[in-house]
Amino acid sequence: MNDNSVTLLGVKGGPAIRPGSSMPSSTLVRLAGQTILVDAGLGCTAGLVRAGVALTEIDAILVTHLHSDHYLELGPLLHTAWTAGLKRPVPVHGPAGLDTYWEAFLASMAHDIDTRIADEGRPDPAPLAALQVLDDTTTLHIGPVSVTALRNDHPPVTDSYALRLATRDHAVVLSGDTAPMPGMAAFASNADLLVHEAMLPAGVRTIVARMGYPDDRLQQHILRSHTPAAEAARIAAQAGVKSLALHHLIPDNDAGMTRADWQAAVAPHFAGPLHIGEDGLTIALEGEAA
Repeated sequence: MNDNSVTLLGVKGGPAIRPGSSMPSSTLVRLAGQTILVDAGLGCTAGLVRAGVALTEIDAILVTHLHSDHYLELGPLLHTAWTAGLKRPVPVHGPAGLDTYWEAFLASMAHDIDTRIADEGRPDPAPLAALQVLDDTTTLHIGPVSVTALRNDHPPVTDSYALRLATRDHAVVLSGDTAPMPGMAAFASNADLLVHEAMLPAGVRTIVARMGYPDDRLQQHILRSHTPAAEAARIAAQAGVKSLALHHLIPDNDAGMTRADWQAAVAPHFAGPLHIGEDGLTIALEGEAA
């Protein structure tokens, strides 16, 4: 297991999954002995276990924004960790409103929870999510890892953040869901790895047309709220990052797009190592064993 690495647990942009697709957004960051989950899209629990993480050993969870593909499985993850023996609170940092989700999840599972407490002697799971509001005004500390947030550009959601996780020796930046924004390059400056969302606009038009919606609102949302792969590459170059990973891919394994299309979009703008997102892909940070 890599001591300092990033594992892309789910790389698909958007909440829908289909046969052959990847899973929605979740990312495992291992830094300085800390095990940090960023976003909890559908499939994150199984992804963590496949990556060798015991659910009772998660040090913190960060949620970048309240779109379902980024937090749908937060409740099931914590519930499953509870059944696996989790007894301590896990810090969960996310935008305002996440507490409403957690309370509603507990209410939806009240019969199961009450039964297991009475019949199996389990503790109350409610305190296991130590919820704290995430915004762009504070720096968090998860052990020796500092976390800073940058409000990104993801309309119509306003509380949406990019994250920089850093130690004395390493820095990882995750763009979150965002349109291209000038501030991202400075935020990601000299990072070991920039994990940036990416789309191929031609593929977006293809998949939206296939869905047969009566108007173009979904297409307009995607095109105004996300970043073309070429722009992600330009940002990586401007930031001077050591490597770039494309994440939250739109489209994902669909619309006739291949790895060659992603590579062709990036190559004119970024010459460093490129990782095209795949579920379960682990990227060792510079200086770490592969």
